[in-house]
This record gives sequence, structure tokens and C-alpha cells, in this order.
Amino acid sequence: MTASPASAAQARGLFVLASSSPRRRDLLNQIGIVPDVIAPAEIDETPLRRELPARMARRLARAKAEAVAVAHPGALVLGADSVVAAGRRALPKAETEDEARACLALLSGRRHRVHAGVCAIAPDGRRAERLVTTTVTFKRLTPAEIAGYLATGEWHGKAGGYAIQGRAGAFVRFVSGSYSAVVGLPLAETAALLTGLGFPPRWVASSGC
Repeated sequence: MTASPASAAQARGLFVLASSSPRRRDLLNQIGIVPDVIAPAEIDETPLRRELPARMARRLARAKAEAVAVAHPGALVLGADSVVAAGRRALPKAETEDEARACLALLSGRRHRVHAGVCAIAPDGRRAERLVTTTVTFKRLTPAEIAGYLATGEWHGKAGGYAIQGRAGAFVRFVSGSYSAVVGLPLAETAALLTGLGFPPRWVASSGC
């Protein structure tokens, strides 16, 4: 009897991460998951008209997973996206110093939210999604602190123009929610989502607990 694509994928543990983010790879490694394939999704990440940040994060995570799943049948595909929001406004993934400076100036001395969307698609087409929202409060930043941070280059390509796991950690006064979600992937929720689809982290599956 021939094994189904789902059972075959489970047997070999094929796991595809629909992201080129080294932060997400490192976070997955932290819970014992090493992607077999890294396949960045080529999708348009432009916000839709009047789209709220939380909805945007969920939509983009789903779109990334769906786009990559088409090219990798018989594998488990994980897509994720993070959106930094100041009120109802989604901040960009800063590509220029001017963008990063504007983001930092806006976040200075105030509370903002980071919405992390996660979507997993199993080999048999089943899917599971999560949206995790974390609140982050920045201290008031001086012009010198903003200029110094811009000089590090850490901001490039980062949602909201900062990386909490780097030097911007010195700007953070308060975090409520998932710290790993702000870095790039909510670990507890992602592990639960994968386990629910029958693909638990390998160390969990082999621990006997």
C-alpha cells in the first residue's frame, strides 16, 4: 500500500519556511525545528486600502504560506509576517534612513503594537492560523539616540525601523505579550499550531514526555 503524501511528509519531517528571515530561522532552531527548505514568498506586501494592521499581518502570513505551498506539495509550509502599528497605522519595513528615522520619531515615548501572523499548511491541505499581538513601549528618544541607532544599520528591512533583539533593546521600557513575536515569530503559539497539525517540534516528539 502506498503511503499518502501527508504520511510520507511526516515520516521524513519535511518542513518549508516561507521566509528568508534569519531571525525566524534562529527562533525555530531554538525550539528544535530546522527547516529543510528556505523558500521566501514573492508576494506584494502593500497594505490594502483601509486595511487594519492586525488584519494585514494575518493576510500576509496566509498569502506567503499559500504561495510557497503550491511549489512544495507534500510538505508542511510555515508562513509568517509581522506588522508594527502606531494606532491604526501600519509602519513600513524601513528601507531608507529617512523611513527608519520617521518610524523611531513616531514610536519615541509612546506605546505601540506588534501584530504577528502565522499560517501553517499541512501536506493534506489542512491549515492553521494564529495572530499574536504584543504591546511595546519605547522611552523618549533623543535626536542623538536616533542618529546613533541609524548609524548601526540594524533598522534596515525591519518593521517599524527597529530590531528589539539588537541595540534597540535599550529603547524598550515595557513589553506585554510575546517577546519572540516582536523578534519575528511567536514561539509558543507556533509550536502549538504545528503540533495541532501533527508536526510537533522534533525534541517534543522524541522526548517521551
